[in-house]
Amino acid sequence: MRASTSGIDQPMTFRLGDREVKRLGYGAMQLAGPGVFGPPKDRDAAIRVLREAIAHGVDHIDTSDFYGPHVTNQLIREALSPYPEDLVIVTKIGARRGADGSWLRAAAPDELRQAVHDNVRNLGLDALEIVNLRLWGDGHGPAEGSLAAELTVLAELQQQGLVRHIGLSNVTAGQVAEGRGICEIVCVQNHYNIVHRADDALIDELAARGTAYVPFFPLGGFSPLQSAGLTEVAAKVGATPMQVALAWLLQRAPNILLIPGTASVAHLRENLAAGALELSGEAIAALNAITAGSASVRA
Repeated sequence: MRASTSGIDQPMTFRLGDREVKRLGYGAMQLAGPGVFGPPKDRDAAIRVLREAIAHGVDHIDTSDFYGPHVTNQLIREALSPYPEDLVIVTKIGARRGADGSWLRAAAPDELRQAVHDNVRNLGLDALEIVNLRLWGDGHGPAEGSLAAELTVLAELQQQGLVRHIGLSNVTAGQVAEGRGICEIVCVQNHYNIVHRADDALIDELAARGTAYVPFFPLGGFSPLQSAGLTEVAAKVGATPMQVALAWLLQRAPNILLIPGTASVAHLRENLAAGALELSGEAIAALNAITAGSASVRA
């Protein structure tokens, strides 16, 4: 991979809660079975990926007890406990899995409390460092509506000492503002990538406040991003299209933290290498010109 200079001095770390973490982390979702349901095909391989991430300096892992369910948290505990002192594990609540693998909303007070206790138990922790309240809208997008009832429950668990910091996921700017009136919000995790940029204004507003923004599906999720423009830039800089897509996100704003997921050690190394890729102003301009209409996904 050949790096080019953009003239932009990108910070290598950003504040997450009361910790400083490297901006390129790891998302554990893909360690579960197909459809994020059931056990992995190769448990030993999943363990190796987690340990490889830590060996390469990853200090921020995203997970949830509804991945599997319970699978990824149990894998994280098996692979990494006792945990490195600098490791920040971020989990999320607000959903559960049906017996058929369906994704179901789980936002009643008792469900939220149980989810926190399940995450604590399966991760083998006394308290959770950061918990994201995950709201549900249309597909992967947010829907307006008050989050006060759900967030108040999570804030109570914070006061009890089971949760240290609180974030929000799949939310609108209005919900973020409402959330700030209830408790401190240390991060926002929403759908965002090189062709899905609905959160541009929110990212900038959070950056001004010093609040982390964590894109989910930074590479398109289970249907990777495809674009002639992306492929062309990647060829010019000697990187893969996915590395370029990650590098673009890192240069988009200093508060963006990345959690690309994979169940492959080779793919993990490829993702982490994107942190060393600096895109030129010309490359950034070409990538900014990509729109959702000019890109596609591969099923």
